[in-house]
Amino acid sequence: MSIQKNFVIGLMLFALFLGAGNIIFPPLLGQMAGDELFIAMIGFLITGVGLPLIAVLAIANAGGGLETIASRVNPYFGVIFTMIVYMAIGPFFGIPRTATVSYEIGVVPFLPDSISGSNWPLALFTIVFFTITVALALNPAKLVDRIGKVLTPVLFLVIGALAVKSIVSPMGDIGQAQGDFATNAFFRSFVEGYLTMDVIAALVFGIVVINALKAEGVTESRAVMKAMVFAGVVAATGLALVYISLGYIGATSVDVIGIQDNGGAVLALASTVLYGPYGTMILAMTIIFACLTTSIGLVSACAQYFEHVFPRNSYKTYVFIFAGFSAIIANVGLTQLISISIPVLLTIYPLAIVLMLMSFIDKSFGRKPIVYILALLATAFVSIFDGLKGAGIDIKPVNDVLAHLPLYEQQIGWLVPAIVGALIGVVLSPLFKKRI
Repeated sequence: MSIQKNFVIGLMLFALFLGAGNIIFPPLLGQMAGDELFIAMIGFLITGVGLPLIAVLAIANAGGGLETIASRVNPYFGVIFTMIVYMAIGPFFGIPRTATVSYEIGVVPFLPDSISGSNWPLALFTIVFFTITVALALNPAKLVDRIGKVLTPVLFLVIGALAVKSIVSPMGDIGQAQGDFATNAFFRSFVEGYLTMDVIAALVFGIVVINALKAEGVTESRAVMKAMVFAGVVAATGLALVYISLGYIGATSVDVIGIQDNGGAVLALASTVLYGPYGTMILAMTIIFACLTTSIGLVSACAQYFEHVFPRNSYKTYVFIFAGFSAIIANVGLTQLISISIPVLLTIYPLAIVLMLMSFIDKSFGRKPIVYILALLATAFVSIFDGLKGAGIDIKPVNDVLAHLPLYEQQIGWLVPAIVGALIGVVLSPLFKKRI
């Protein structure tokens, strides 16, 4: 396959990753990091770009999707866990959120006050949004052309317009670091990058890219791996450039707009300062295009997976089902969606990371399920209570014990137990039959 085609597939992967959350977060980080922006951005890029890139390579290395890796634990676990991940990042939370964020930032600012609080504009918008999603997702073989060649360049242009203007005519000097960023910028940003949840997205989107490669005639495993590495590097480079640009916008905005509560407000006010009345329009285009590409990718990925598990229905049928269900859920509203999704994602995200990392080294222990099982059980014990805590359910006796774990307060308390569980599994593995 030509370098040009590889590059287009890389652009498609970049666009699939770049949802609204990825655009909104860096400006706020820039405001909070201030003169510690350089150190903070390194920490964020490691977890916000590095881990998703590794996840894409894990999918390529496994030669299949998330289920392929998860089935190394147990075939039933492979199906159940993969379905949970797809439903969480798909029709329950991820897909509806693309519509609600688009509406809140790309539409609400242009609505008259008399109707901005009504429910029907959101309902109308979600119908239009998911109609476009369905139209572009119905033929997954054309995702490369539709996203990589059309939507991604537009996305680059609107983000580039903000970034270039902020560099040529900065709003002000870089401000002072705020709160924890003043004393621990690297690790605070490292943790914030972990909370972007892009690792799960990578495990979902990886199979979309593999199928796109197969549609281009790339089927040999070494060729697929090579193309996936190239696409992953292109996507990671694009993400890094966007994060750095938006972080710089936030860091130079404090003198003019003050410290804001969220990245959406930072971007909205900064866009107006940089481009006047046209700034809000540029921001609206950025958010809508970013959310649309992510929505298309998630709908396509979910439809492909469920067609694989339940082939009784066709891919197109699942596209309509997931888009329609997401349109209904989206009308719950952004705030409610986020509050419900956080506990679920805090529970399953660490499990996905452990699965991903172990997939690179599992040949060293013969892919024996006992190693996976003990590592995941130890991870789940901590992540489940993280999820409960995120839902406002504080089981104090357990949390008091878990608080002694390294990095527990940063929501990475599962890391040491996962390593210990894996090591115990390796020690016990000679007692179990090999499974290659």
